[in-house]
Amino acid sequence: MSDKKIKNIFVNGPIAPEFIAKSISNHSSKTGIGGHSIFMGQVRKDEIDGKTVSAIDYTAFEELALDKMQDIREAIFNKYPLSCMHVHHSLGTIYAGEICLFVFTSSKHRKPAIDACDEIVERIKSALPIWGKEIFADDTHRWKENQ
Repeated sequence: MSDKKIKNIFVNGPIAPEFIAKSISNHSSKTGIGGHSIFMGQVRKDEIDGKTVSAIDYTAFEELALDKMQDIREAIFNKYPLSCMHVHHSLGTIYAGEICLFVFTSSKHRKPAIDACDEIVERIKSALPIWGKEIFADDTHRWKENQ
């Protein structure tokens, strides 16, 4: 692993629309970028076995997750010609309709940004020790499966 400082991807609570807008607007001065790709994961108000999901409570083994995310970051930068990569994942209780994952990639051309963004999301879901407990409207709960 490199000597670069490990970036903290975790945010307590939902990822605010204002934060997302500011992240996007901060890139307008970077005129070498020709393509951005953005993924925003939103908590769904699913119905499961007759119960409605009202929120997801996210927890993580933070130190291990940050180490693994640094490995993913380095692998993605080695694989794709990206200019920028930003990843933010919520911890705590996130209600239906709120954003819990924000991945933003940029490159000179659109295809690397799109492909990298998609791969990052898949690798986060499969490799990082982050768990979500679905909280139902009746205050019962169950551990969520990553999909």
